[in-house]
Amino acid sequence: MNWLIGLLLPCSLLLGQAGAAGPIGLFESHSDIGTVLHAGAVEYDDARRMYTVTASGENLWARADDLQYVWKKVSGDVTLTADMAFVGTGGNAHRKGVLMIRQSLDTDSAYVDAALHGNGLTSIQARDEKGAITHEVQSWSSAPKRLRIAKRGGEFFVFVGGDGEELRPSGGSMKVKLAEPFYVGIGVCAHDKNAVEKVLFSNVDLATGAPAARAEAALHSTLEIVRLAALTDHRALLVLPGQIEAPGWTRDGTSTVFSRGGEIYRAPTDGGGKPEEVATGFATRSNGHHGVSPDGSLLAVSDESQDQHQSTIYVVPLAGGTPKRITTRSPSYFHGWSPDGNTLVFTGVRDGKTGIYTIPAGGGSETRLTDMGLNDNPEYSPDGKYIYFNSDRGGAVQVWRMQSDGTAQEQVTSDAFHNCFPHLSPDGQRLAFLSYPKNATACAADSEVTLRMYSLGTQKSDVLATLLGGPGSTGAPFWSPDGRRIAFVSYQRIPK
Repeated sequence: MNWLIGLLLPCSLLLGQAGAAGPIGLFESHSDIGTVLHAGAVEYDDARRMYTVTASGENLWARADDLQYVWKKVSGDVTLTADMAFVGTGGNAHRKGVLMIRQSLDTDSAYVDAALHGNGLTSIQARDEKGAITHEVQSWSSAPKRLRIAKRGGEFFVFVGGDGEELRPSGGSMKVKLAEPFYVGIGVCAHDKNAVEKVLFSNVDLATGAPAARAEAALHSTLEIVRLAALTDHRALLVLPGQIEAPGWTRDGTSTVFSRGGEIYRAPTDGGGKPEEVATGFATRSNGHHGVSPDGSLLAVSDESQDQHQSTIYVVPLAGGTPKRITTRSPSYFHGWSPDGNTLVFTGVRDGKTGIYTIPAGGGSETRLTDMGLNDNPEYSPDGKYIYFNSDRGGAVQVWRMQSDGTAQEQVTSDAFHNCFPHLSPDGQRLAFLSYPKNATACAADSEVTLRMYSLGTQKSDVLATLLGGPGSTGAPFWSPDGRRIAFVSYQRIPK
């Protein structure tokens, strides 16, 4: 009868547990990983390059994974692309179909994947070492038809596209060190140990090869939001080509305000709309230092349109209008409003020295507050009692604070990093800032940095993100008004 089965099923192959058959289209074999109550399976249709993957499994997340995985062992750079669709409705909202690059078949292996959830949520997920916690950046795109994961050296990127659309970056990227060889493939997790789910992977393409010479890369910016209730979950609010900078918040928390190409934009934080330009009159050369007033009506902006193209601080209605010049001397870089809205704190370069100054919000005489070392990035505490800033006066750049009149200057952080761009939470209990390695140039652009959150009470810190970033990532006050979210920009140099 074997000859008859071969005639009846020339293009389709049904496989049960791993090792039941030889190569499965582009892949070598398949396996259940972790603990599953119902053995997984894969059916392959060669004519349509389609895989139907059936799986159980409780979760693919945290420190361990349960899934059915169809895989091939490879080395070098990898690109895996597929159309993905769940079979049937219902099921757990977080059931997953994934394009995955994985170090091993162990349940707690390091990995990176492009994950499509049952409710349409799409993300790049990663466990950066064996047994570590999984973290993710959720895409701006919901329920895309086609996904791609690409490994270039130690960097991983995910791309998404709708029906007939070109693939676009999903937002964010991951860096994970995988030893060669490693596994690449497709997988499914039911997200319910008692359930069985099916996902169709069609038009599957797999390209592998030796790591290529560093190709010309296109810069993309991802405006990310971290929910502090779940530090491992980030959301990509926007992904745009080129550079965007310094996301802040409107006072009602419904919009972010950022700069791009010298213009100021605002975008809804629910992801439901496109960025809209804020009309700032002649001030069209913002350098990424801006912030909304405590009453939400005004925007302070540092702009280089006038005064021989040196940075000057202006105030303009957030609804749009004519800028009013505040500082008479330049360069001046805005950093914060006092809680009562009466004073601006800024960084000024005077006679070759970089220091911290205040000035009335309506204009007037500036007051110098620092005179030792290079001092930058000042911001008021919520009660107006202190000004926090970063300074190199101790050798390494660390976070300092002083009374709002410049007295009682004291160091706040002291660790193995350069700590730059401090921003205080609305409750005054936590600092968030970028940390640079001691052997790196402090506070520089285009750097490998860590976004950390530091408790003033316990003096302990949490890592919120590792990213390619710098001043444009966190140049404006970036805590949401309710203190539950932080907005920042990460940069991706994606090989063309």
